[in-house]
Amino acid sequence: MGTAATVALGVKSSPSQAQTSPPADPAITDGLANSRVSFTVNGLPRDLELDTRTTLLDALREHLHLTGSKKGCDHGQCGACTVIVDGRRINSCLSLAVMHDGDSVTTIEGLGTPDNLHAMQAAFVIHDGYQCGYCTPGQICSAVAVLDEIKAGIPSHVTVDLNAPAQLTNAELRERMSGNICRCGAYSNIAEAITEVAGRPS
Repeated sequence: MGTAATVALGVKSSPSQAQTSPPADPAITDGLANSRVSFTVNGLPRDLELDTRTTLLDALREHLHLTGSKKGCDHGQCGACTVIVDGRRINSCLSLAVMHDGDSVTTIEGLGTPDNLHAMQAAFVIHDGYQCGYCTPGQICSAVAVLDEIKAGIPSHVTVDLNAPAQLTNAELRERMSGNICRCGAYSNIAEAITEVAGRPS
């Protein structure tokens, strides 16, 4: 009897017909593939063994207990999960942790402390750049990276002259921060905070 017929009729195969299972992979636990990830988070070396499907956001929140980065939409649309990886901002909910082996990750916890705020954190407080505060960690990380992009001369979609030094105009600021949603609508205060920090001598 053919294999298809055997399955369809529910007939048990004899031991000689049974297929042997491949040897278990030590990197697979309960059917899930795990991988070791080593990266630097907020200046500290961290080593984790993770399911290869674990996002960077979940690695930070669930495994390292750095809960400042928030899970908002979990689709890369709100920016609440923004962190800085090797100097560039990313949506950590869209990136797998295993992709960042050897990288340097900075979360909101790594920018400053309550006793020693980062300049951007302090500006957000002064200008009331938050209301419920849920989006604020992502807003601040993104804002810090935006100023670094401007200094590096990286153009945006609204940059008029690609050969001229980048300037933090109102249009540039709003375009570059457009991926960070504030459902409370504190955008004007956020813009004021970023503009203040941008105007300080570096």
